[in-house]
Amino acid sequence: MTTEEYVRGEEFEVIGVAVKVNDEETQWFSGTKDKTRQFLEGFDWGNSLALAHNAMFDASILTWTFGIKPNGWLDTLSMARAIHTIEVGGSLSALATYYGLGVKGTEVLDAKGKHRLDFAPEELHRYGEYCKNDVELTYALFQELMQEFPTFELKLIDLTIKMFSEPVLELNNNILRNHLDSIKQRKAQLTEIYPKEELMSNEKFAVLLSNFNIDPPRKISPTTGKETWAFAKTDEGFKELLEHFDENVQILAAARLGVKSTIEETRTERFIGISERGVMPIPLRYYAAHTGRWGGDDKINMQNLGRGSILKDAIFAPDGYQIIDCDSSQIEARTLAWLAGQEDLIEAFENGEDVYKIMASAIYVKEEKDITKDERFVGKTTILGAGYGMGSKKFGVQLKTFGVEVEEDEASRIISVYRQTYPCIPALWKEAGKVLDAIVSDASCDFGREGVLYVEGKKGIRLPNGLYIKYPNLRKQTNDDGKDEYVYDTKRGKTTIPNRIYGGKVVENVCQALARIIVGEQMLMISRKYKVVMTVHDAVACIVPDAEAQTGKEFVEMAMRMRPKWAQDLPLNCESGMGRAYGDC
Repeated sequence: MTTEEYVRGEEFEVIGVAVKVNDEETQWFSGTKDKTRQFLEGFDWGNSLALAHNAMFDASILTWTFGIKPNGWLDTLSMARAIHTIEVGGSLSALATYYGLGVKGTEVLDAKGKHRLDFAPEELHRYGEYCKNDVELTYALFQELMQEFPTFELKLIDLTIKMFSEPVLELNNNILRNHLDSIKQRKAQLTEIYPKEELMSNEKFAVLLSNFNIDPPRKISPTTGKETWAFAKTDEGFKELLEHFDENVQILAAARLGVKSTIEETRTERFIGISERGVMPIPLRYYAAHTGRWGGDDKINMQNLGRGSILKDAIFAPDGYQIIDCDSSQIEARTLAWLAGQEDLIEAFENGEDVYKIMASAIYVKEEKDITKDERFVGKTTILGAGYGMGSKKFGVQLKTFGVEVEEDEASRIISVYRQTYPCIPALWKEAGKVLDAIVSDASCDFGREGVLYVEGKKGIRLPNGLYIKYPNLRKQTNDDGKDEYVYDTKRGKTTIPNRIYGGKVVENVCQALARIIVGEQMLMISRKYKVVMTVHDAVACIVPDAEAQTGKEFVEMAMRMRPKWAQDLPLNCESGMGRAYGDC
């Protein structure tokens, strides 16, 4: 079950609650729902910060079940994720052990399936002691984590928790049910058109994907050492097909696996369930990526609603309000140019020039006024895709995905033109390669613009917000071509795998991290005036009263153009939309 489904479920019951106020002794209480509410109402929540481990869960219970809204939320799970990435683990047990704080008990596992009245007095006492111990461990862990945690990030954690625990967005059940019917009909049609033997043949399935402008994913076979199709259910490329923005691609991939439902289908069903239980909480995982970006959570992944998704059309602001969705325009490309010191590109962004046409002009050796729509698109793809060291083969695949086919020689030429036009950017990749050397040798050095980034040996790259980009267990290993390359440990589910890292990828990580900090600062500024309901990548969505919709839109755009103190010469811009439905924005 999802957190929303569990807490709002008819069988949900609070067995007991433990509360610690500052350094006072932890209190435990167990009783009926009404008596538990009376106990909780005895604390000054409105003037307090509430602390929990995995606060999204505790916050939803406190707010949805008891109507209590603390002044703010602190979450040791979120803090640990930002500080440790995958190095320790996110559980309270693992973190308490790492910091030497004590041992978490197992009573909650022993009591699985029990209702409050099923507990014998001694069992309930042990359960209470376990709960009190959890609170003490969480408080001690918070004190450890706060020693190196920025206040700015605490505010973002609070905002993230409240998007879930204090929801306001509504779901249109009729739109969702019609969409579900449409998905099922389309799935039936596609599975009739493409028989099983066509779906199961690797070669024929690759052709099917190509018909949808999808470059079929490939891998190196561990058996033969040769390139082959990545069509196994455990292949990352195939998993991406299952979550592709095109529902037809999802259906083909799901049909090949023999599963009954696509991601779009199950997500629509979850939306319908939420609509029947109440307004829509937005579950986001703070610091889901090691660059700090938010990730989807609670099995509905709001970070992955495709452009033009019907699901967006089903999400509405409450009566009397409009949703404003504002996207930071080209923020990574702007940040990259600024960090690399590519002054002509920075100036073009600053002056509002069409940088895609400028790039296309260099590629096709034509005046900007003569650039066609298709040529501008190639220029756009180059600016947005070639900035992190992408090779010509991958660039050609990316263009093909968007319906533009070029020969490999032409793709190679375009990449060369980009690097020659903006030489400071490849120079930054080279500098980033030396950063990896510094981390491995536990050395310190500056990186990029002076005063913005700093490498502190094995701790990683220090960001302007005081947190770090980390590369756990960074090391060199020999690849299949016999060349040495850097890899670091990352998580795929419960598995730790080596992830290749190089100069261009470091630059991508850094630019994403800086962009995320910028959007975070802008989001906090917006939240001081309007309720922020969602963030998706580089966009922020909030609700404003109908009566001040236009002035609210202007305020949000002003906030999204705000430059951080550490980058006052970084040119930022944005685009916004407004409507009662999220899909109208």
